[in-house]
Amino acid sequence: MTDTITVTGLVATEPRHITTANGLTITSFRLASNQRRFDRGQNAWVDGDTNWYTVTAFRQLGMHVASSVRKGERVVVAGRVRQRDWQSDTNKGTTIEIDADTVGHDLTFGRSTFTRTVKAAPTTPAEPDIDQTLPQREEGVAESAPVGADADVAAPF
Repeated sequence: MTDTITVTGLVATEPRHITTANGLTITSFRLASNQRRFDRGQNAWVDGDTNWYTVTAFRQLGMHVASSVRKGERVVVAGRVRQRDWQSDTNKGTTIEIDADTVGHDLTFGRSTFTRTVKAAPTTPAEPDIDQTLPQREEGVAESAPVGADADVAAPF
């Protein structure tokens, strides 16, 4: 059985992007998720404990995370969670890791622009796939009407 988790938090380290000798793309970063609660005695929001996660994204998701996510940004991460105990000569501890299925900016705290990436079909079997970035029209945004267009006609939203 695989445990899944969704976490929001701050990207605490600059994402580290590598490609293995076998060509596997991996991007990882540390995520700090701070618990906040309203203290009625102080009549204010107070910070609780911070949970720390190591987030790892593979393949296409890893490439997109590396080019889109920066330290200090708020993100939402969903994926499979694993707990690992570790020990060195002087210390021991537990690490919580998330193998990300999805990563995105938390739009509660800001705005983001999405650019869809579409794989182009190879023209011959010998050519590799090439990523092409295509601009996409934003949902719910009407295109501007041509000059002289009837002003009484409403654009669909």
